[in-house]
Amino acid sequence: MLNEIVAFLGRRGEFFYISVFMLVIFFVFLISWLIEPRRLINGVFFTIFLVSLLSWTTVMIHKSTSHGLQRAYDLLFLVALFGITALLIFAWIFLFWNAYFVWKYESHTLPNFLTLIVGFIALIFSILVLVGPGRYLPHWLSALLASIPAIALYLGLVLYNFLVNLLLYQIYPRHYKQDYLIVLGAGLLNGDQVSKLLAARINRAIQFSNRQYQKGRKRPIIIMSGGQGPDEKIPEALAMARFAQHHGVPTDQILIEDQSKNTYQNMLFSKRIATQDFDSDKFRATFFSNNYHIFRAALLAKEVGLKANGVGAFTRLYYLPNAIIREFAGVFVMHKRRHFVIMGVIILFFILQAILAAAGIIKFNVV
Repeated sequence: MLNEIVAFLGRRGEFFYISVFMLVIFFVFLISWLIEPRRLINGVFFTIFLVSLLSWTTVMIHKSTSHGLQRAYDLLFLVALFGITALLIFAWIFLFWNAYFVWKYESHTLPNFLTLIVGFIALIFSILVLVGPGRYLPHWLSALLASIPAIALYLGLVLYNFLVNLLLYQIYPRHYKQDYLIVLGAGLLNGDQVSKLLAARINRAIQFSNRQYQKGRKRPIIIMSGGQGPDEKIPEALAMARFAQHHGVPTDQILIEDQSKNTYQNMLFSKRIATQDFDSDKFRATFFSNNYHIFRAALLAKEVGLKANGVGAFTRLYYLPNAIIREFAGVFVMHKRRHFVIMGVIILFFILQAILAAAGIIKFNVV
C-alpha cells in the first residue's frame, strides 16, 4: 500500500510540492504559536505539519535505492500503526492502573475517580469494538448505533488536539522581563496550610523572580490569588503570602487577591489589582500553576483580556492522567457550543442513514 502511495506522489514532481507544503505549514505553525500560544488551532497546524513530515519522509525513503531501508521503514510503520491501535483498544488497562495509584495516594473525592470512570468507559467501548454487535442487529439500528463510535472518534480527536497544545505550551519561551507574577491558588490543608501542590507553584514563582533578578532586572511583584473556600479558615492568598514570606520574599513585594473562587476569577481579579498598582494595563505578567493546568488557565487569561502566559510547576506523574482528564473536560466546556453543534451534525447524519436503511434504500452494517 505504501508503495502505491509513493508511486502516485512520485509522479510529476509531487515530492517537491510536499516539501514546499511541509515548510510552509511549519512556518505557519511556528509563527502562529510564537505570536499567540493560547490558540487551539496551533495543535491543528502542528498535526498537519507532522503528517506532511511523515509523507515527506515516506517519499524520500522510497525514492532511495536501498531496498533494505525501505523494508525496514515499512516494518517500522506497521509496528507503529499496530502499537497505536493496541494502545487505544487496551487503554483501559493503563487507566485502571493509574486509578489504583490515585486511590492509594490521594483523597477519595469524585474528581480523583476520573481515570477509574474513563477506564470503565474505555473497557466497555473496547469490548464493543472487538465483539462487533452491530452485525447482528437490523441495518437501521446498526446505522443509528454507529453514531456512538463516530462521536467517540470526534472526542478522541479533540482530546488529541488538547494534548498537543498542552505539550507545546510547556516549552513556550519564557521572558524574564515581568512586572508581575501571578500565583494561582489551590485548596489548603487543615484550612490554613499550603499543600505540596500549592507550594510547588509558589516556589516556582520565587525561582522565576530570582532568575529575573540575576539577569540584572528588577524583581517582579508577586500576586497571590485565591479566595476562602467554605472549609478553609483563611483565604488561600493569605496562606500563600505567609508561605512566601517564610521563604524570604519581602512583604512589600507581595500583593494579595483574596476574592476569587475559580481560575477565571483568579485571572480577572489579578488583572484588576495589577492594573491599579501599575496605574496602567500595559504591564507584563506571567502566571504560575501546575504543568497540567497552565494551558486551560492561559485560555481563561485570554478570555479576560490578561496578556500573560503561564509557567508550570512539577506534578507527580501518577497524578497527571487524572488531572489532564479534568483539564480536558474544563476546556471542552469552555467551547461546548461548538462541540455540541458538531456532535449534533454527526448524530443527524446517522439518523438519516438509519431512516434510509429502514426504508430499504441502503444497507448499513457495522463490521
